[in-house]
Amino acid sequence: MRVIFMGTPDFSVPALEALVAEGHEIACVYTQPPRPAGRGKKDRPTPVHARAEALGLPVRHPARLKSPEEQAAFAALEADVAVVVAYGLILPQPVLDAPRHGCLNIHASLLPRWRGAAPIHRAIMAGDAESGVCIMQMEAGLDTGPVLLREALPIGAEETTAELHDRLSALGARLIAEALRRLDALVPEPQPEDGVTYAAKIDKAEARIDWSRPAEEVCRLIRGLSPFPGAWCEAEGERIKLLGARLAEGAGAPGEVLEGLRIACGTGAIDVTLAQRPGKRPMPPEEVLRGWQAPPRLG
Repeated sequence: MRVIFMGTPDFSVPALEALVAEGHEIACVYTQPPRPAGRGKKDRPTPVHARAEALGLPVRHPARLKSPEEQAAFAALEADVAVVVAYGLILPQPVLDAPRHGCLNIHASLLPRWRGAAPIHRAIMAGDAESGVCIMQMEAGLDTGPVLLREALPIGAEETTAELHDRLSALGARLIAEALRRLDALVPEPQPEDGVTYAAKIDKAEARIDWSRPAEEVCRLIRGLSPFPGAWCEAEGERIKLLGARLAEGAGAPGEVLEGLRIACGTGAIDVTLAQRPGKRPMPPEEVLRGWQAPPRLG
């Protein structure tokens, strides 16, 4: 098929690679514009942009798609289908309507649960037992379109957003390849009205740990915000990021350091499995505690 691919971050790259491997003709790759990054704040292309160029594919990176000129350029590609995965721009109706089979979205949740910007983070933070990927026919509403394919994955008891992200990215690549192979035979299934939830964008204000909360909630917060933005607490004025955790036996005052990096919560306790001090790399607790003494209590 003649495909327009629209994506931006690392999550999108395996899907692009899968479409190329399947032999589809990539008419163009759309991605977000290069933005300043790194110490030098030089413009850096997105992961999708870099991979597309390495594959010899044409790339466009308009800041928006609202102008008649951009919409005409998109339609002129005469694509059979557009594949959209974590692109980052809302698609106007003329763009949705331009490909012969419309636009298909790879969404990292089991719709209608977790429509919106941060479905992987929110699933872990909420304590969901499973996540998954839906291949959705896009329409004007936010992740409201009918679903062509879906597949669930269990969420591990200690799994972080980074780990689930990688598994869902690979699953999405496999499912979109299958969807295009079977496109004429797939029957779109409307999403049910019940069970709709919205995965709001992560606010950095959510990242400070409240040790008075139950251990289960604290553990999910740490895993759900790992690696970005990273849940954090204070240790005698030093901000420590906690990037991995599991439930543990123990009790004490909220924030009390029981032993090693076992921390008491409002009820129960957690073991920190990965932490990062300022200016340091993420480390397991035994390395963090080598040459550094945790205070009696974390704030």
